[in-house]
Amino acid sequence: MQKKNGLKVTGWAAVMLTGAVLTGCGGNENEEVTGADSNNNAGNQGNNENVSDEGDQEEVTVRLTGWQSSPTEQRYFEETLDAFEEKYPHINVEVDTIADQYMDVLRTRLIGGEASDVFFLDAFEAPGLIDAGVLEPLDGYITDEFDVDDFEDPLIDAFRNDGELWGLPKDTSTLALFYNKDHFDEAGIEAPPETWDELEEVAGELTTEDRYGFGIVTDLARLYFIAESLGGEVVVDNQPNFTDPAVIEALQPIVDMRNESEVGAAPSDVGAEWGGDMFGTERASMIIEGNWMIEFMDDAFPDVDYGVVEIPVIDNDPSTMAYTVSYSMNHQSEVKEEAWQLIEFLTGKEGMEMWTSSGLALPSRASVAEQMDYERPEIYEPFIEGASYATVWADDTNLPIINSNFENQFSSAFIGDQTLEEALEEAQRVAENEIQD
Repeated sequence: MQKKNGLKVTGWAAVMLTGAVLTGCGGNENEEVTGADSNNNAGNQGNNENVSDEGDQEEVTVRLTGWQSSPTEQRYFEETLDAFEEKYPHINVEVDTIADQYMDVLRTRLIGGEASDVFFLDAFEAPGLIDAGVLEPLDGYITDEFDVDDFEDPLIDAFRNDGELWGLPKDTSTLALFYNKDHFDEAGIEAPPETWDELEEVAGELTTEDRYGFGIVTDLARLYFIAESLGGEVVVDNQPNFTDPAVIEALQPIVDMRNESEVGAAPSDVGAEWGGDMFGTERASMIIEGNWMIEFMDDAFPDVDYGVVEIPVIDNDPSTMAYTVSYSMNHQSEVKEEAWQLIEFLTGKEGMEMWTSSGLALPSRASVAEQMDYERPEIYEPFIEGASYATVWADDTNLPIINSNFENQFSSAFIGDQTLEEALEEAQRVAENEIQD
């Protein structure tokens, strides 16, 4: 698994899934479960079973599982599926929405042999299901015309393992810096910061009795790229590496902005539920958030005049986080050829342009991103630019354990209960013990 590009389910779940697949795919417990047989045979079987002697294709149903979306996202999703069914009239797409505990439900269905043919899979969870053998490798289905090289490298690499591709990124979201233009004008600041040092300086000039210059979200999913900005690595060989001096040095300014210079704070420090509320209520003049903030600000705080720029560079290198989800195929699907046709359309240039035209999610294909005509390109451009150099929120099978222990301890350093070095030493110790167990 590529560094920075994958997270998996916990070990016991992977073992359970592996056992279920080995016993559920033909009765031979010694038979290796790989995608080779399906690539060579399953797709052809789909054609042979569903095409009559006269060439008329019989009706086929492909089940697709995802999670709940906003009403706007749902509308664009349904329109894209309608376009697919119009192009492939013999294929009916049956959408199944999991409203809560998505991965728990999906794992249960995979164990029981009841999962859909195609499903959403977060890069954070992909490695575990890859290891479990429940996904269909897609390389054998992909043609030159599909242009797989068009996907941004960090995004598609999140679903590669051992040279094989186990999903195609349906879209992405990245982080950028939101800044309050009125606050900048009041403080006499002409432009948003371009470096991290400038950000810290500007945050001080923006801080008043009523607001902080910089809102800080303290979870590892937001801080991962900062932690590695000075050359350190948060995870090495699927083990936590929090005590790397370069990691501690990179994260120390985040803690100091709250406890030393007092120019930064978390949303909870001002009674806000998340970064969007903190920024929208103008309790923070700057905050790093994702493109999902745009619709939120338009709906909840339309009077706030804000701008968006790429995250200020750290040590002269641009950096951000990217979050991506794939369409992946169930290894046990009985309609793999049609399932591939659905994935091919949804992640192809036509389907992706339809789905991402709302702006709620951004294209994972470079060519689609280049041709998108958003109403406010200056707002969307920083997010789109970041996709080419982003660190994808994913790593390896132990990342859930690593992530939870980081959050448990880093928060105590952030509020000043212990030093950052002490917090990360404890986080590493507990995480290593949990991984060993």
